Amino acid sequence: MFWKSIVFWFVLMVLAIVNGTVRVKFIIPAVGETLGLVISTLLLCALILFATGLGIGWIGATTTWQAWSVGLLWLGMTLAFEFGAGHYLFKKSWHELLLDYDLLKGRIWVLVPIVTLLAPWIMAKLRGLLGV
Repeated sequence: MFWKSIVFWFVLMVLAIVNGTVRVKFIIPAVGETLGLVISTLLLCALILFATGLGIGWIGATTTWQAWSVGLLWLGMTLAFEFGAGHYLFKKSWHELLLDYDLLKGRIWVLVPIVTLLAPWIMAKLRGLLGV
């Protein structure tokens, strides 16, 4: 289950990259940056839930603990990539990275890590996969 969870996280990463491309090329030019970021965030949350719903059976999370473990793993990998690669690879400042979490500026990116954490448990529960 551990390795499948890691492999599946890379699928989620591809979805996030595609979402980012769509955001930059189509959504933001059509509606502006603030609304474009909101739409993109909500779209990515929906994609994470949808993909997880399709893949949770393959991953094999059949207990509540396993589903939460997958979510915690994905959350850790997501934050490590976002802040590690964002700062050291893409040369974004810490301030710029944290700006996406500023709810007072209309930035709701915080929903993505929350959904990433909860998605395995929510979808396993909805699919009736959870035993204990």
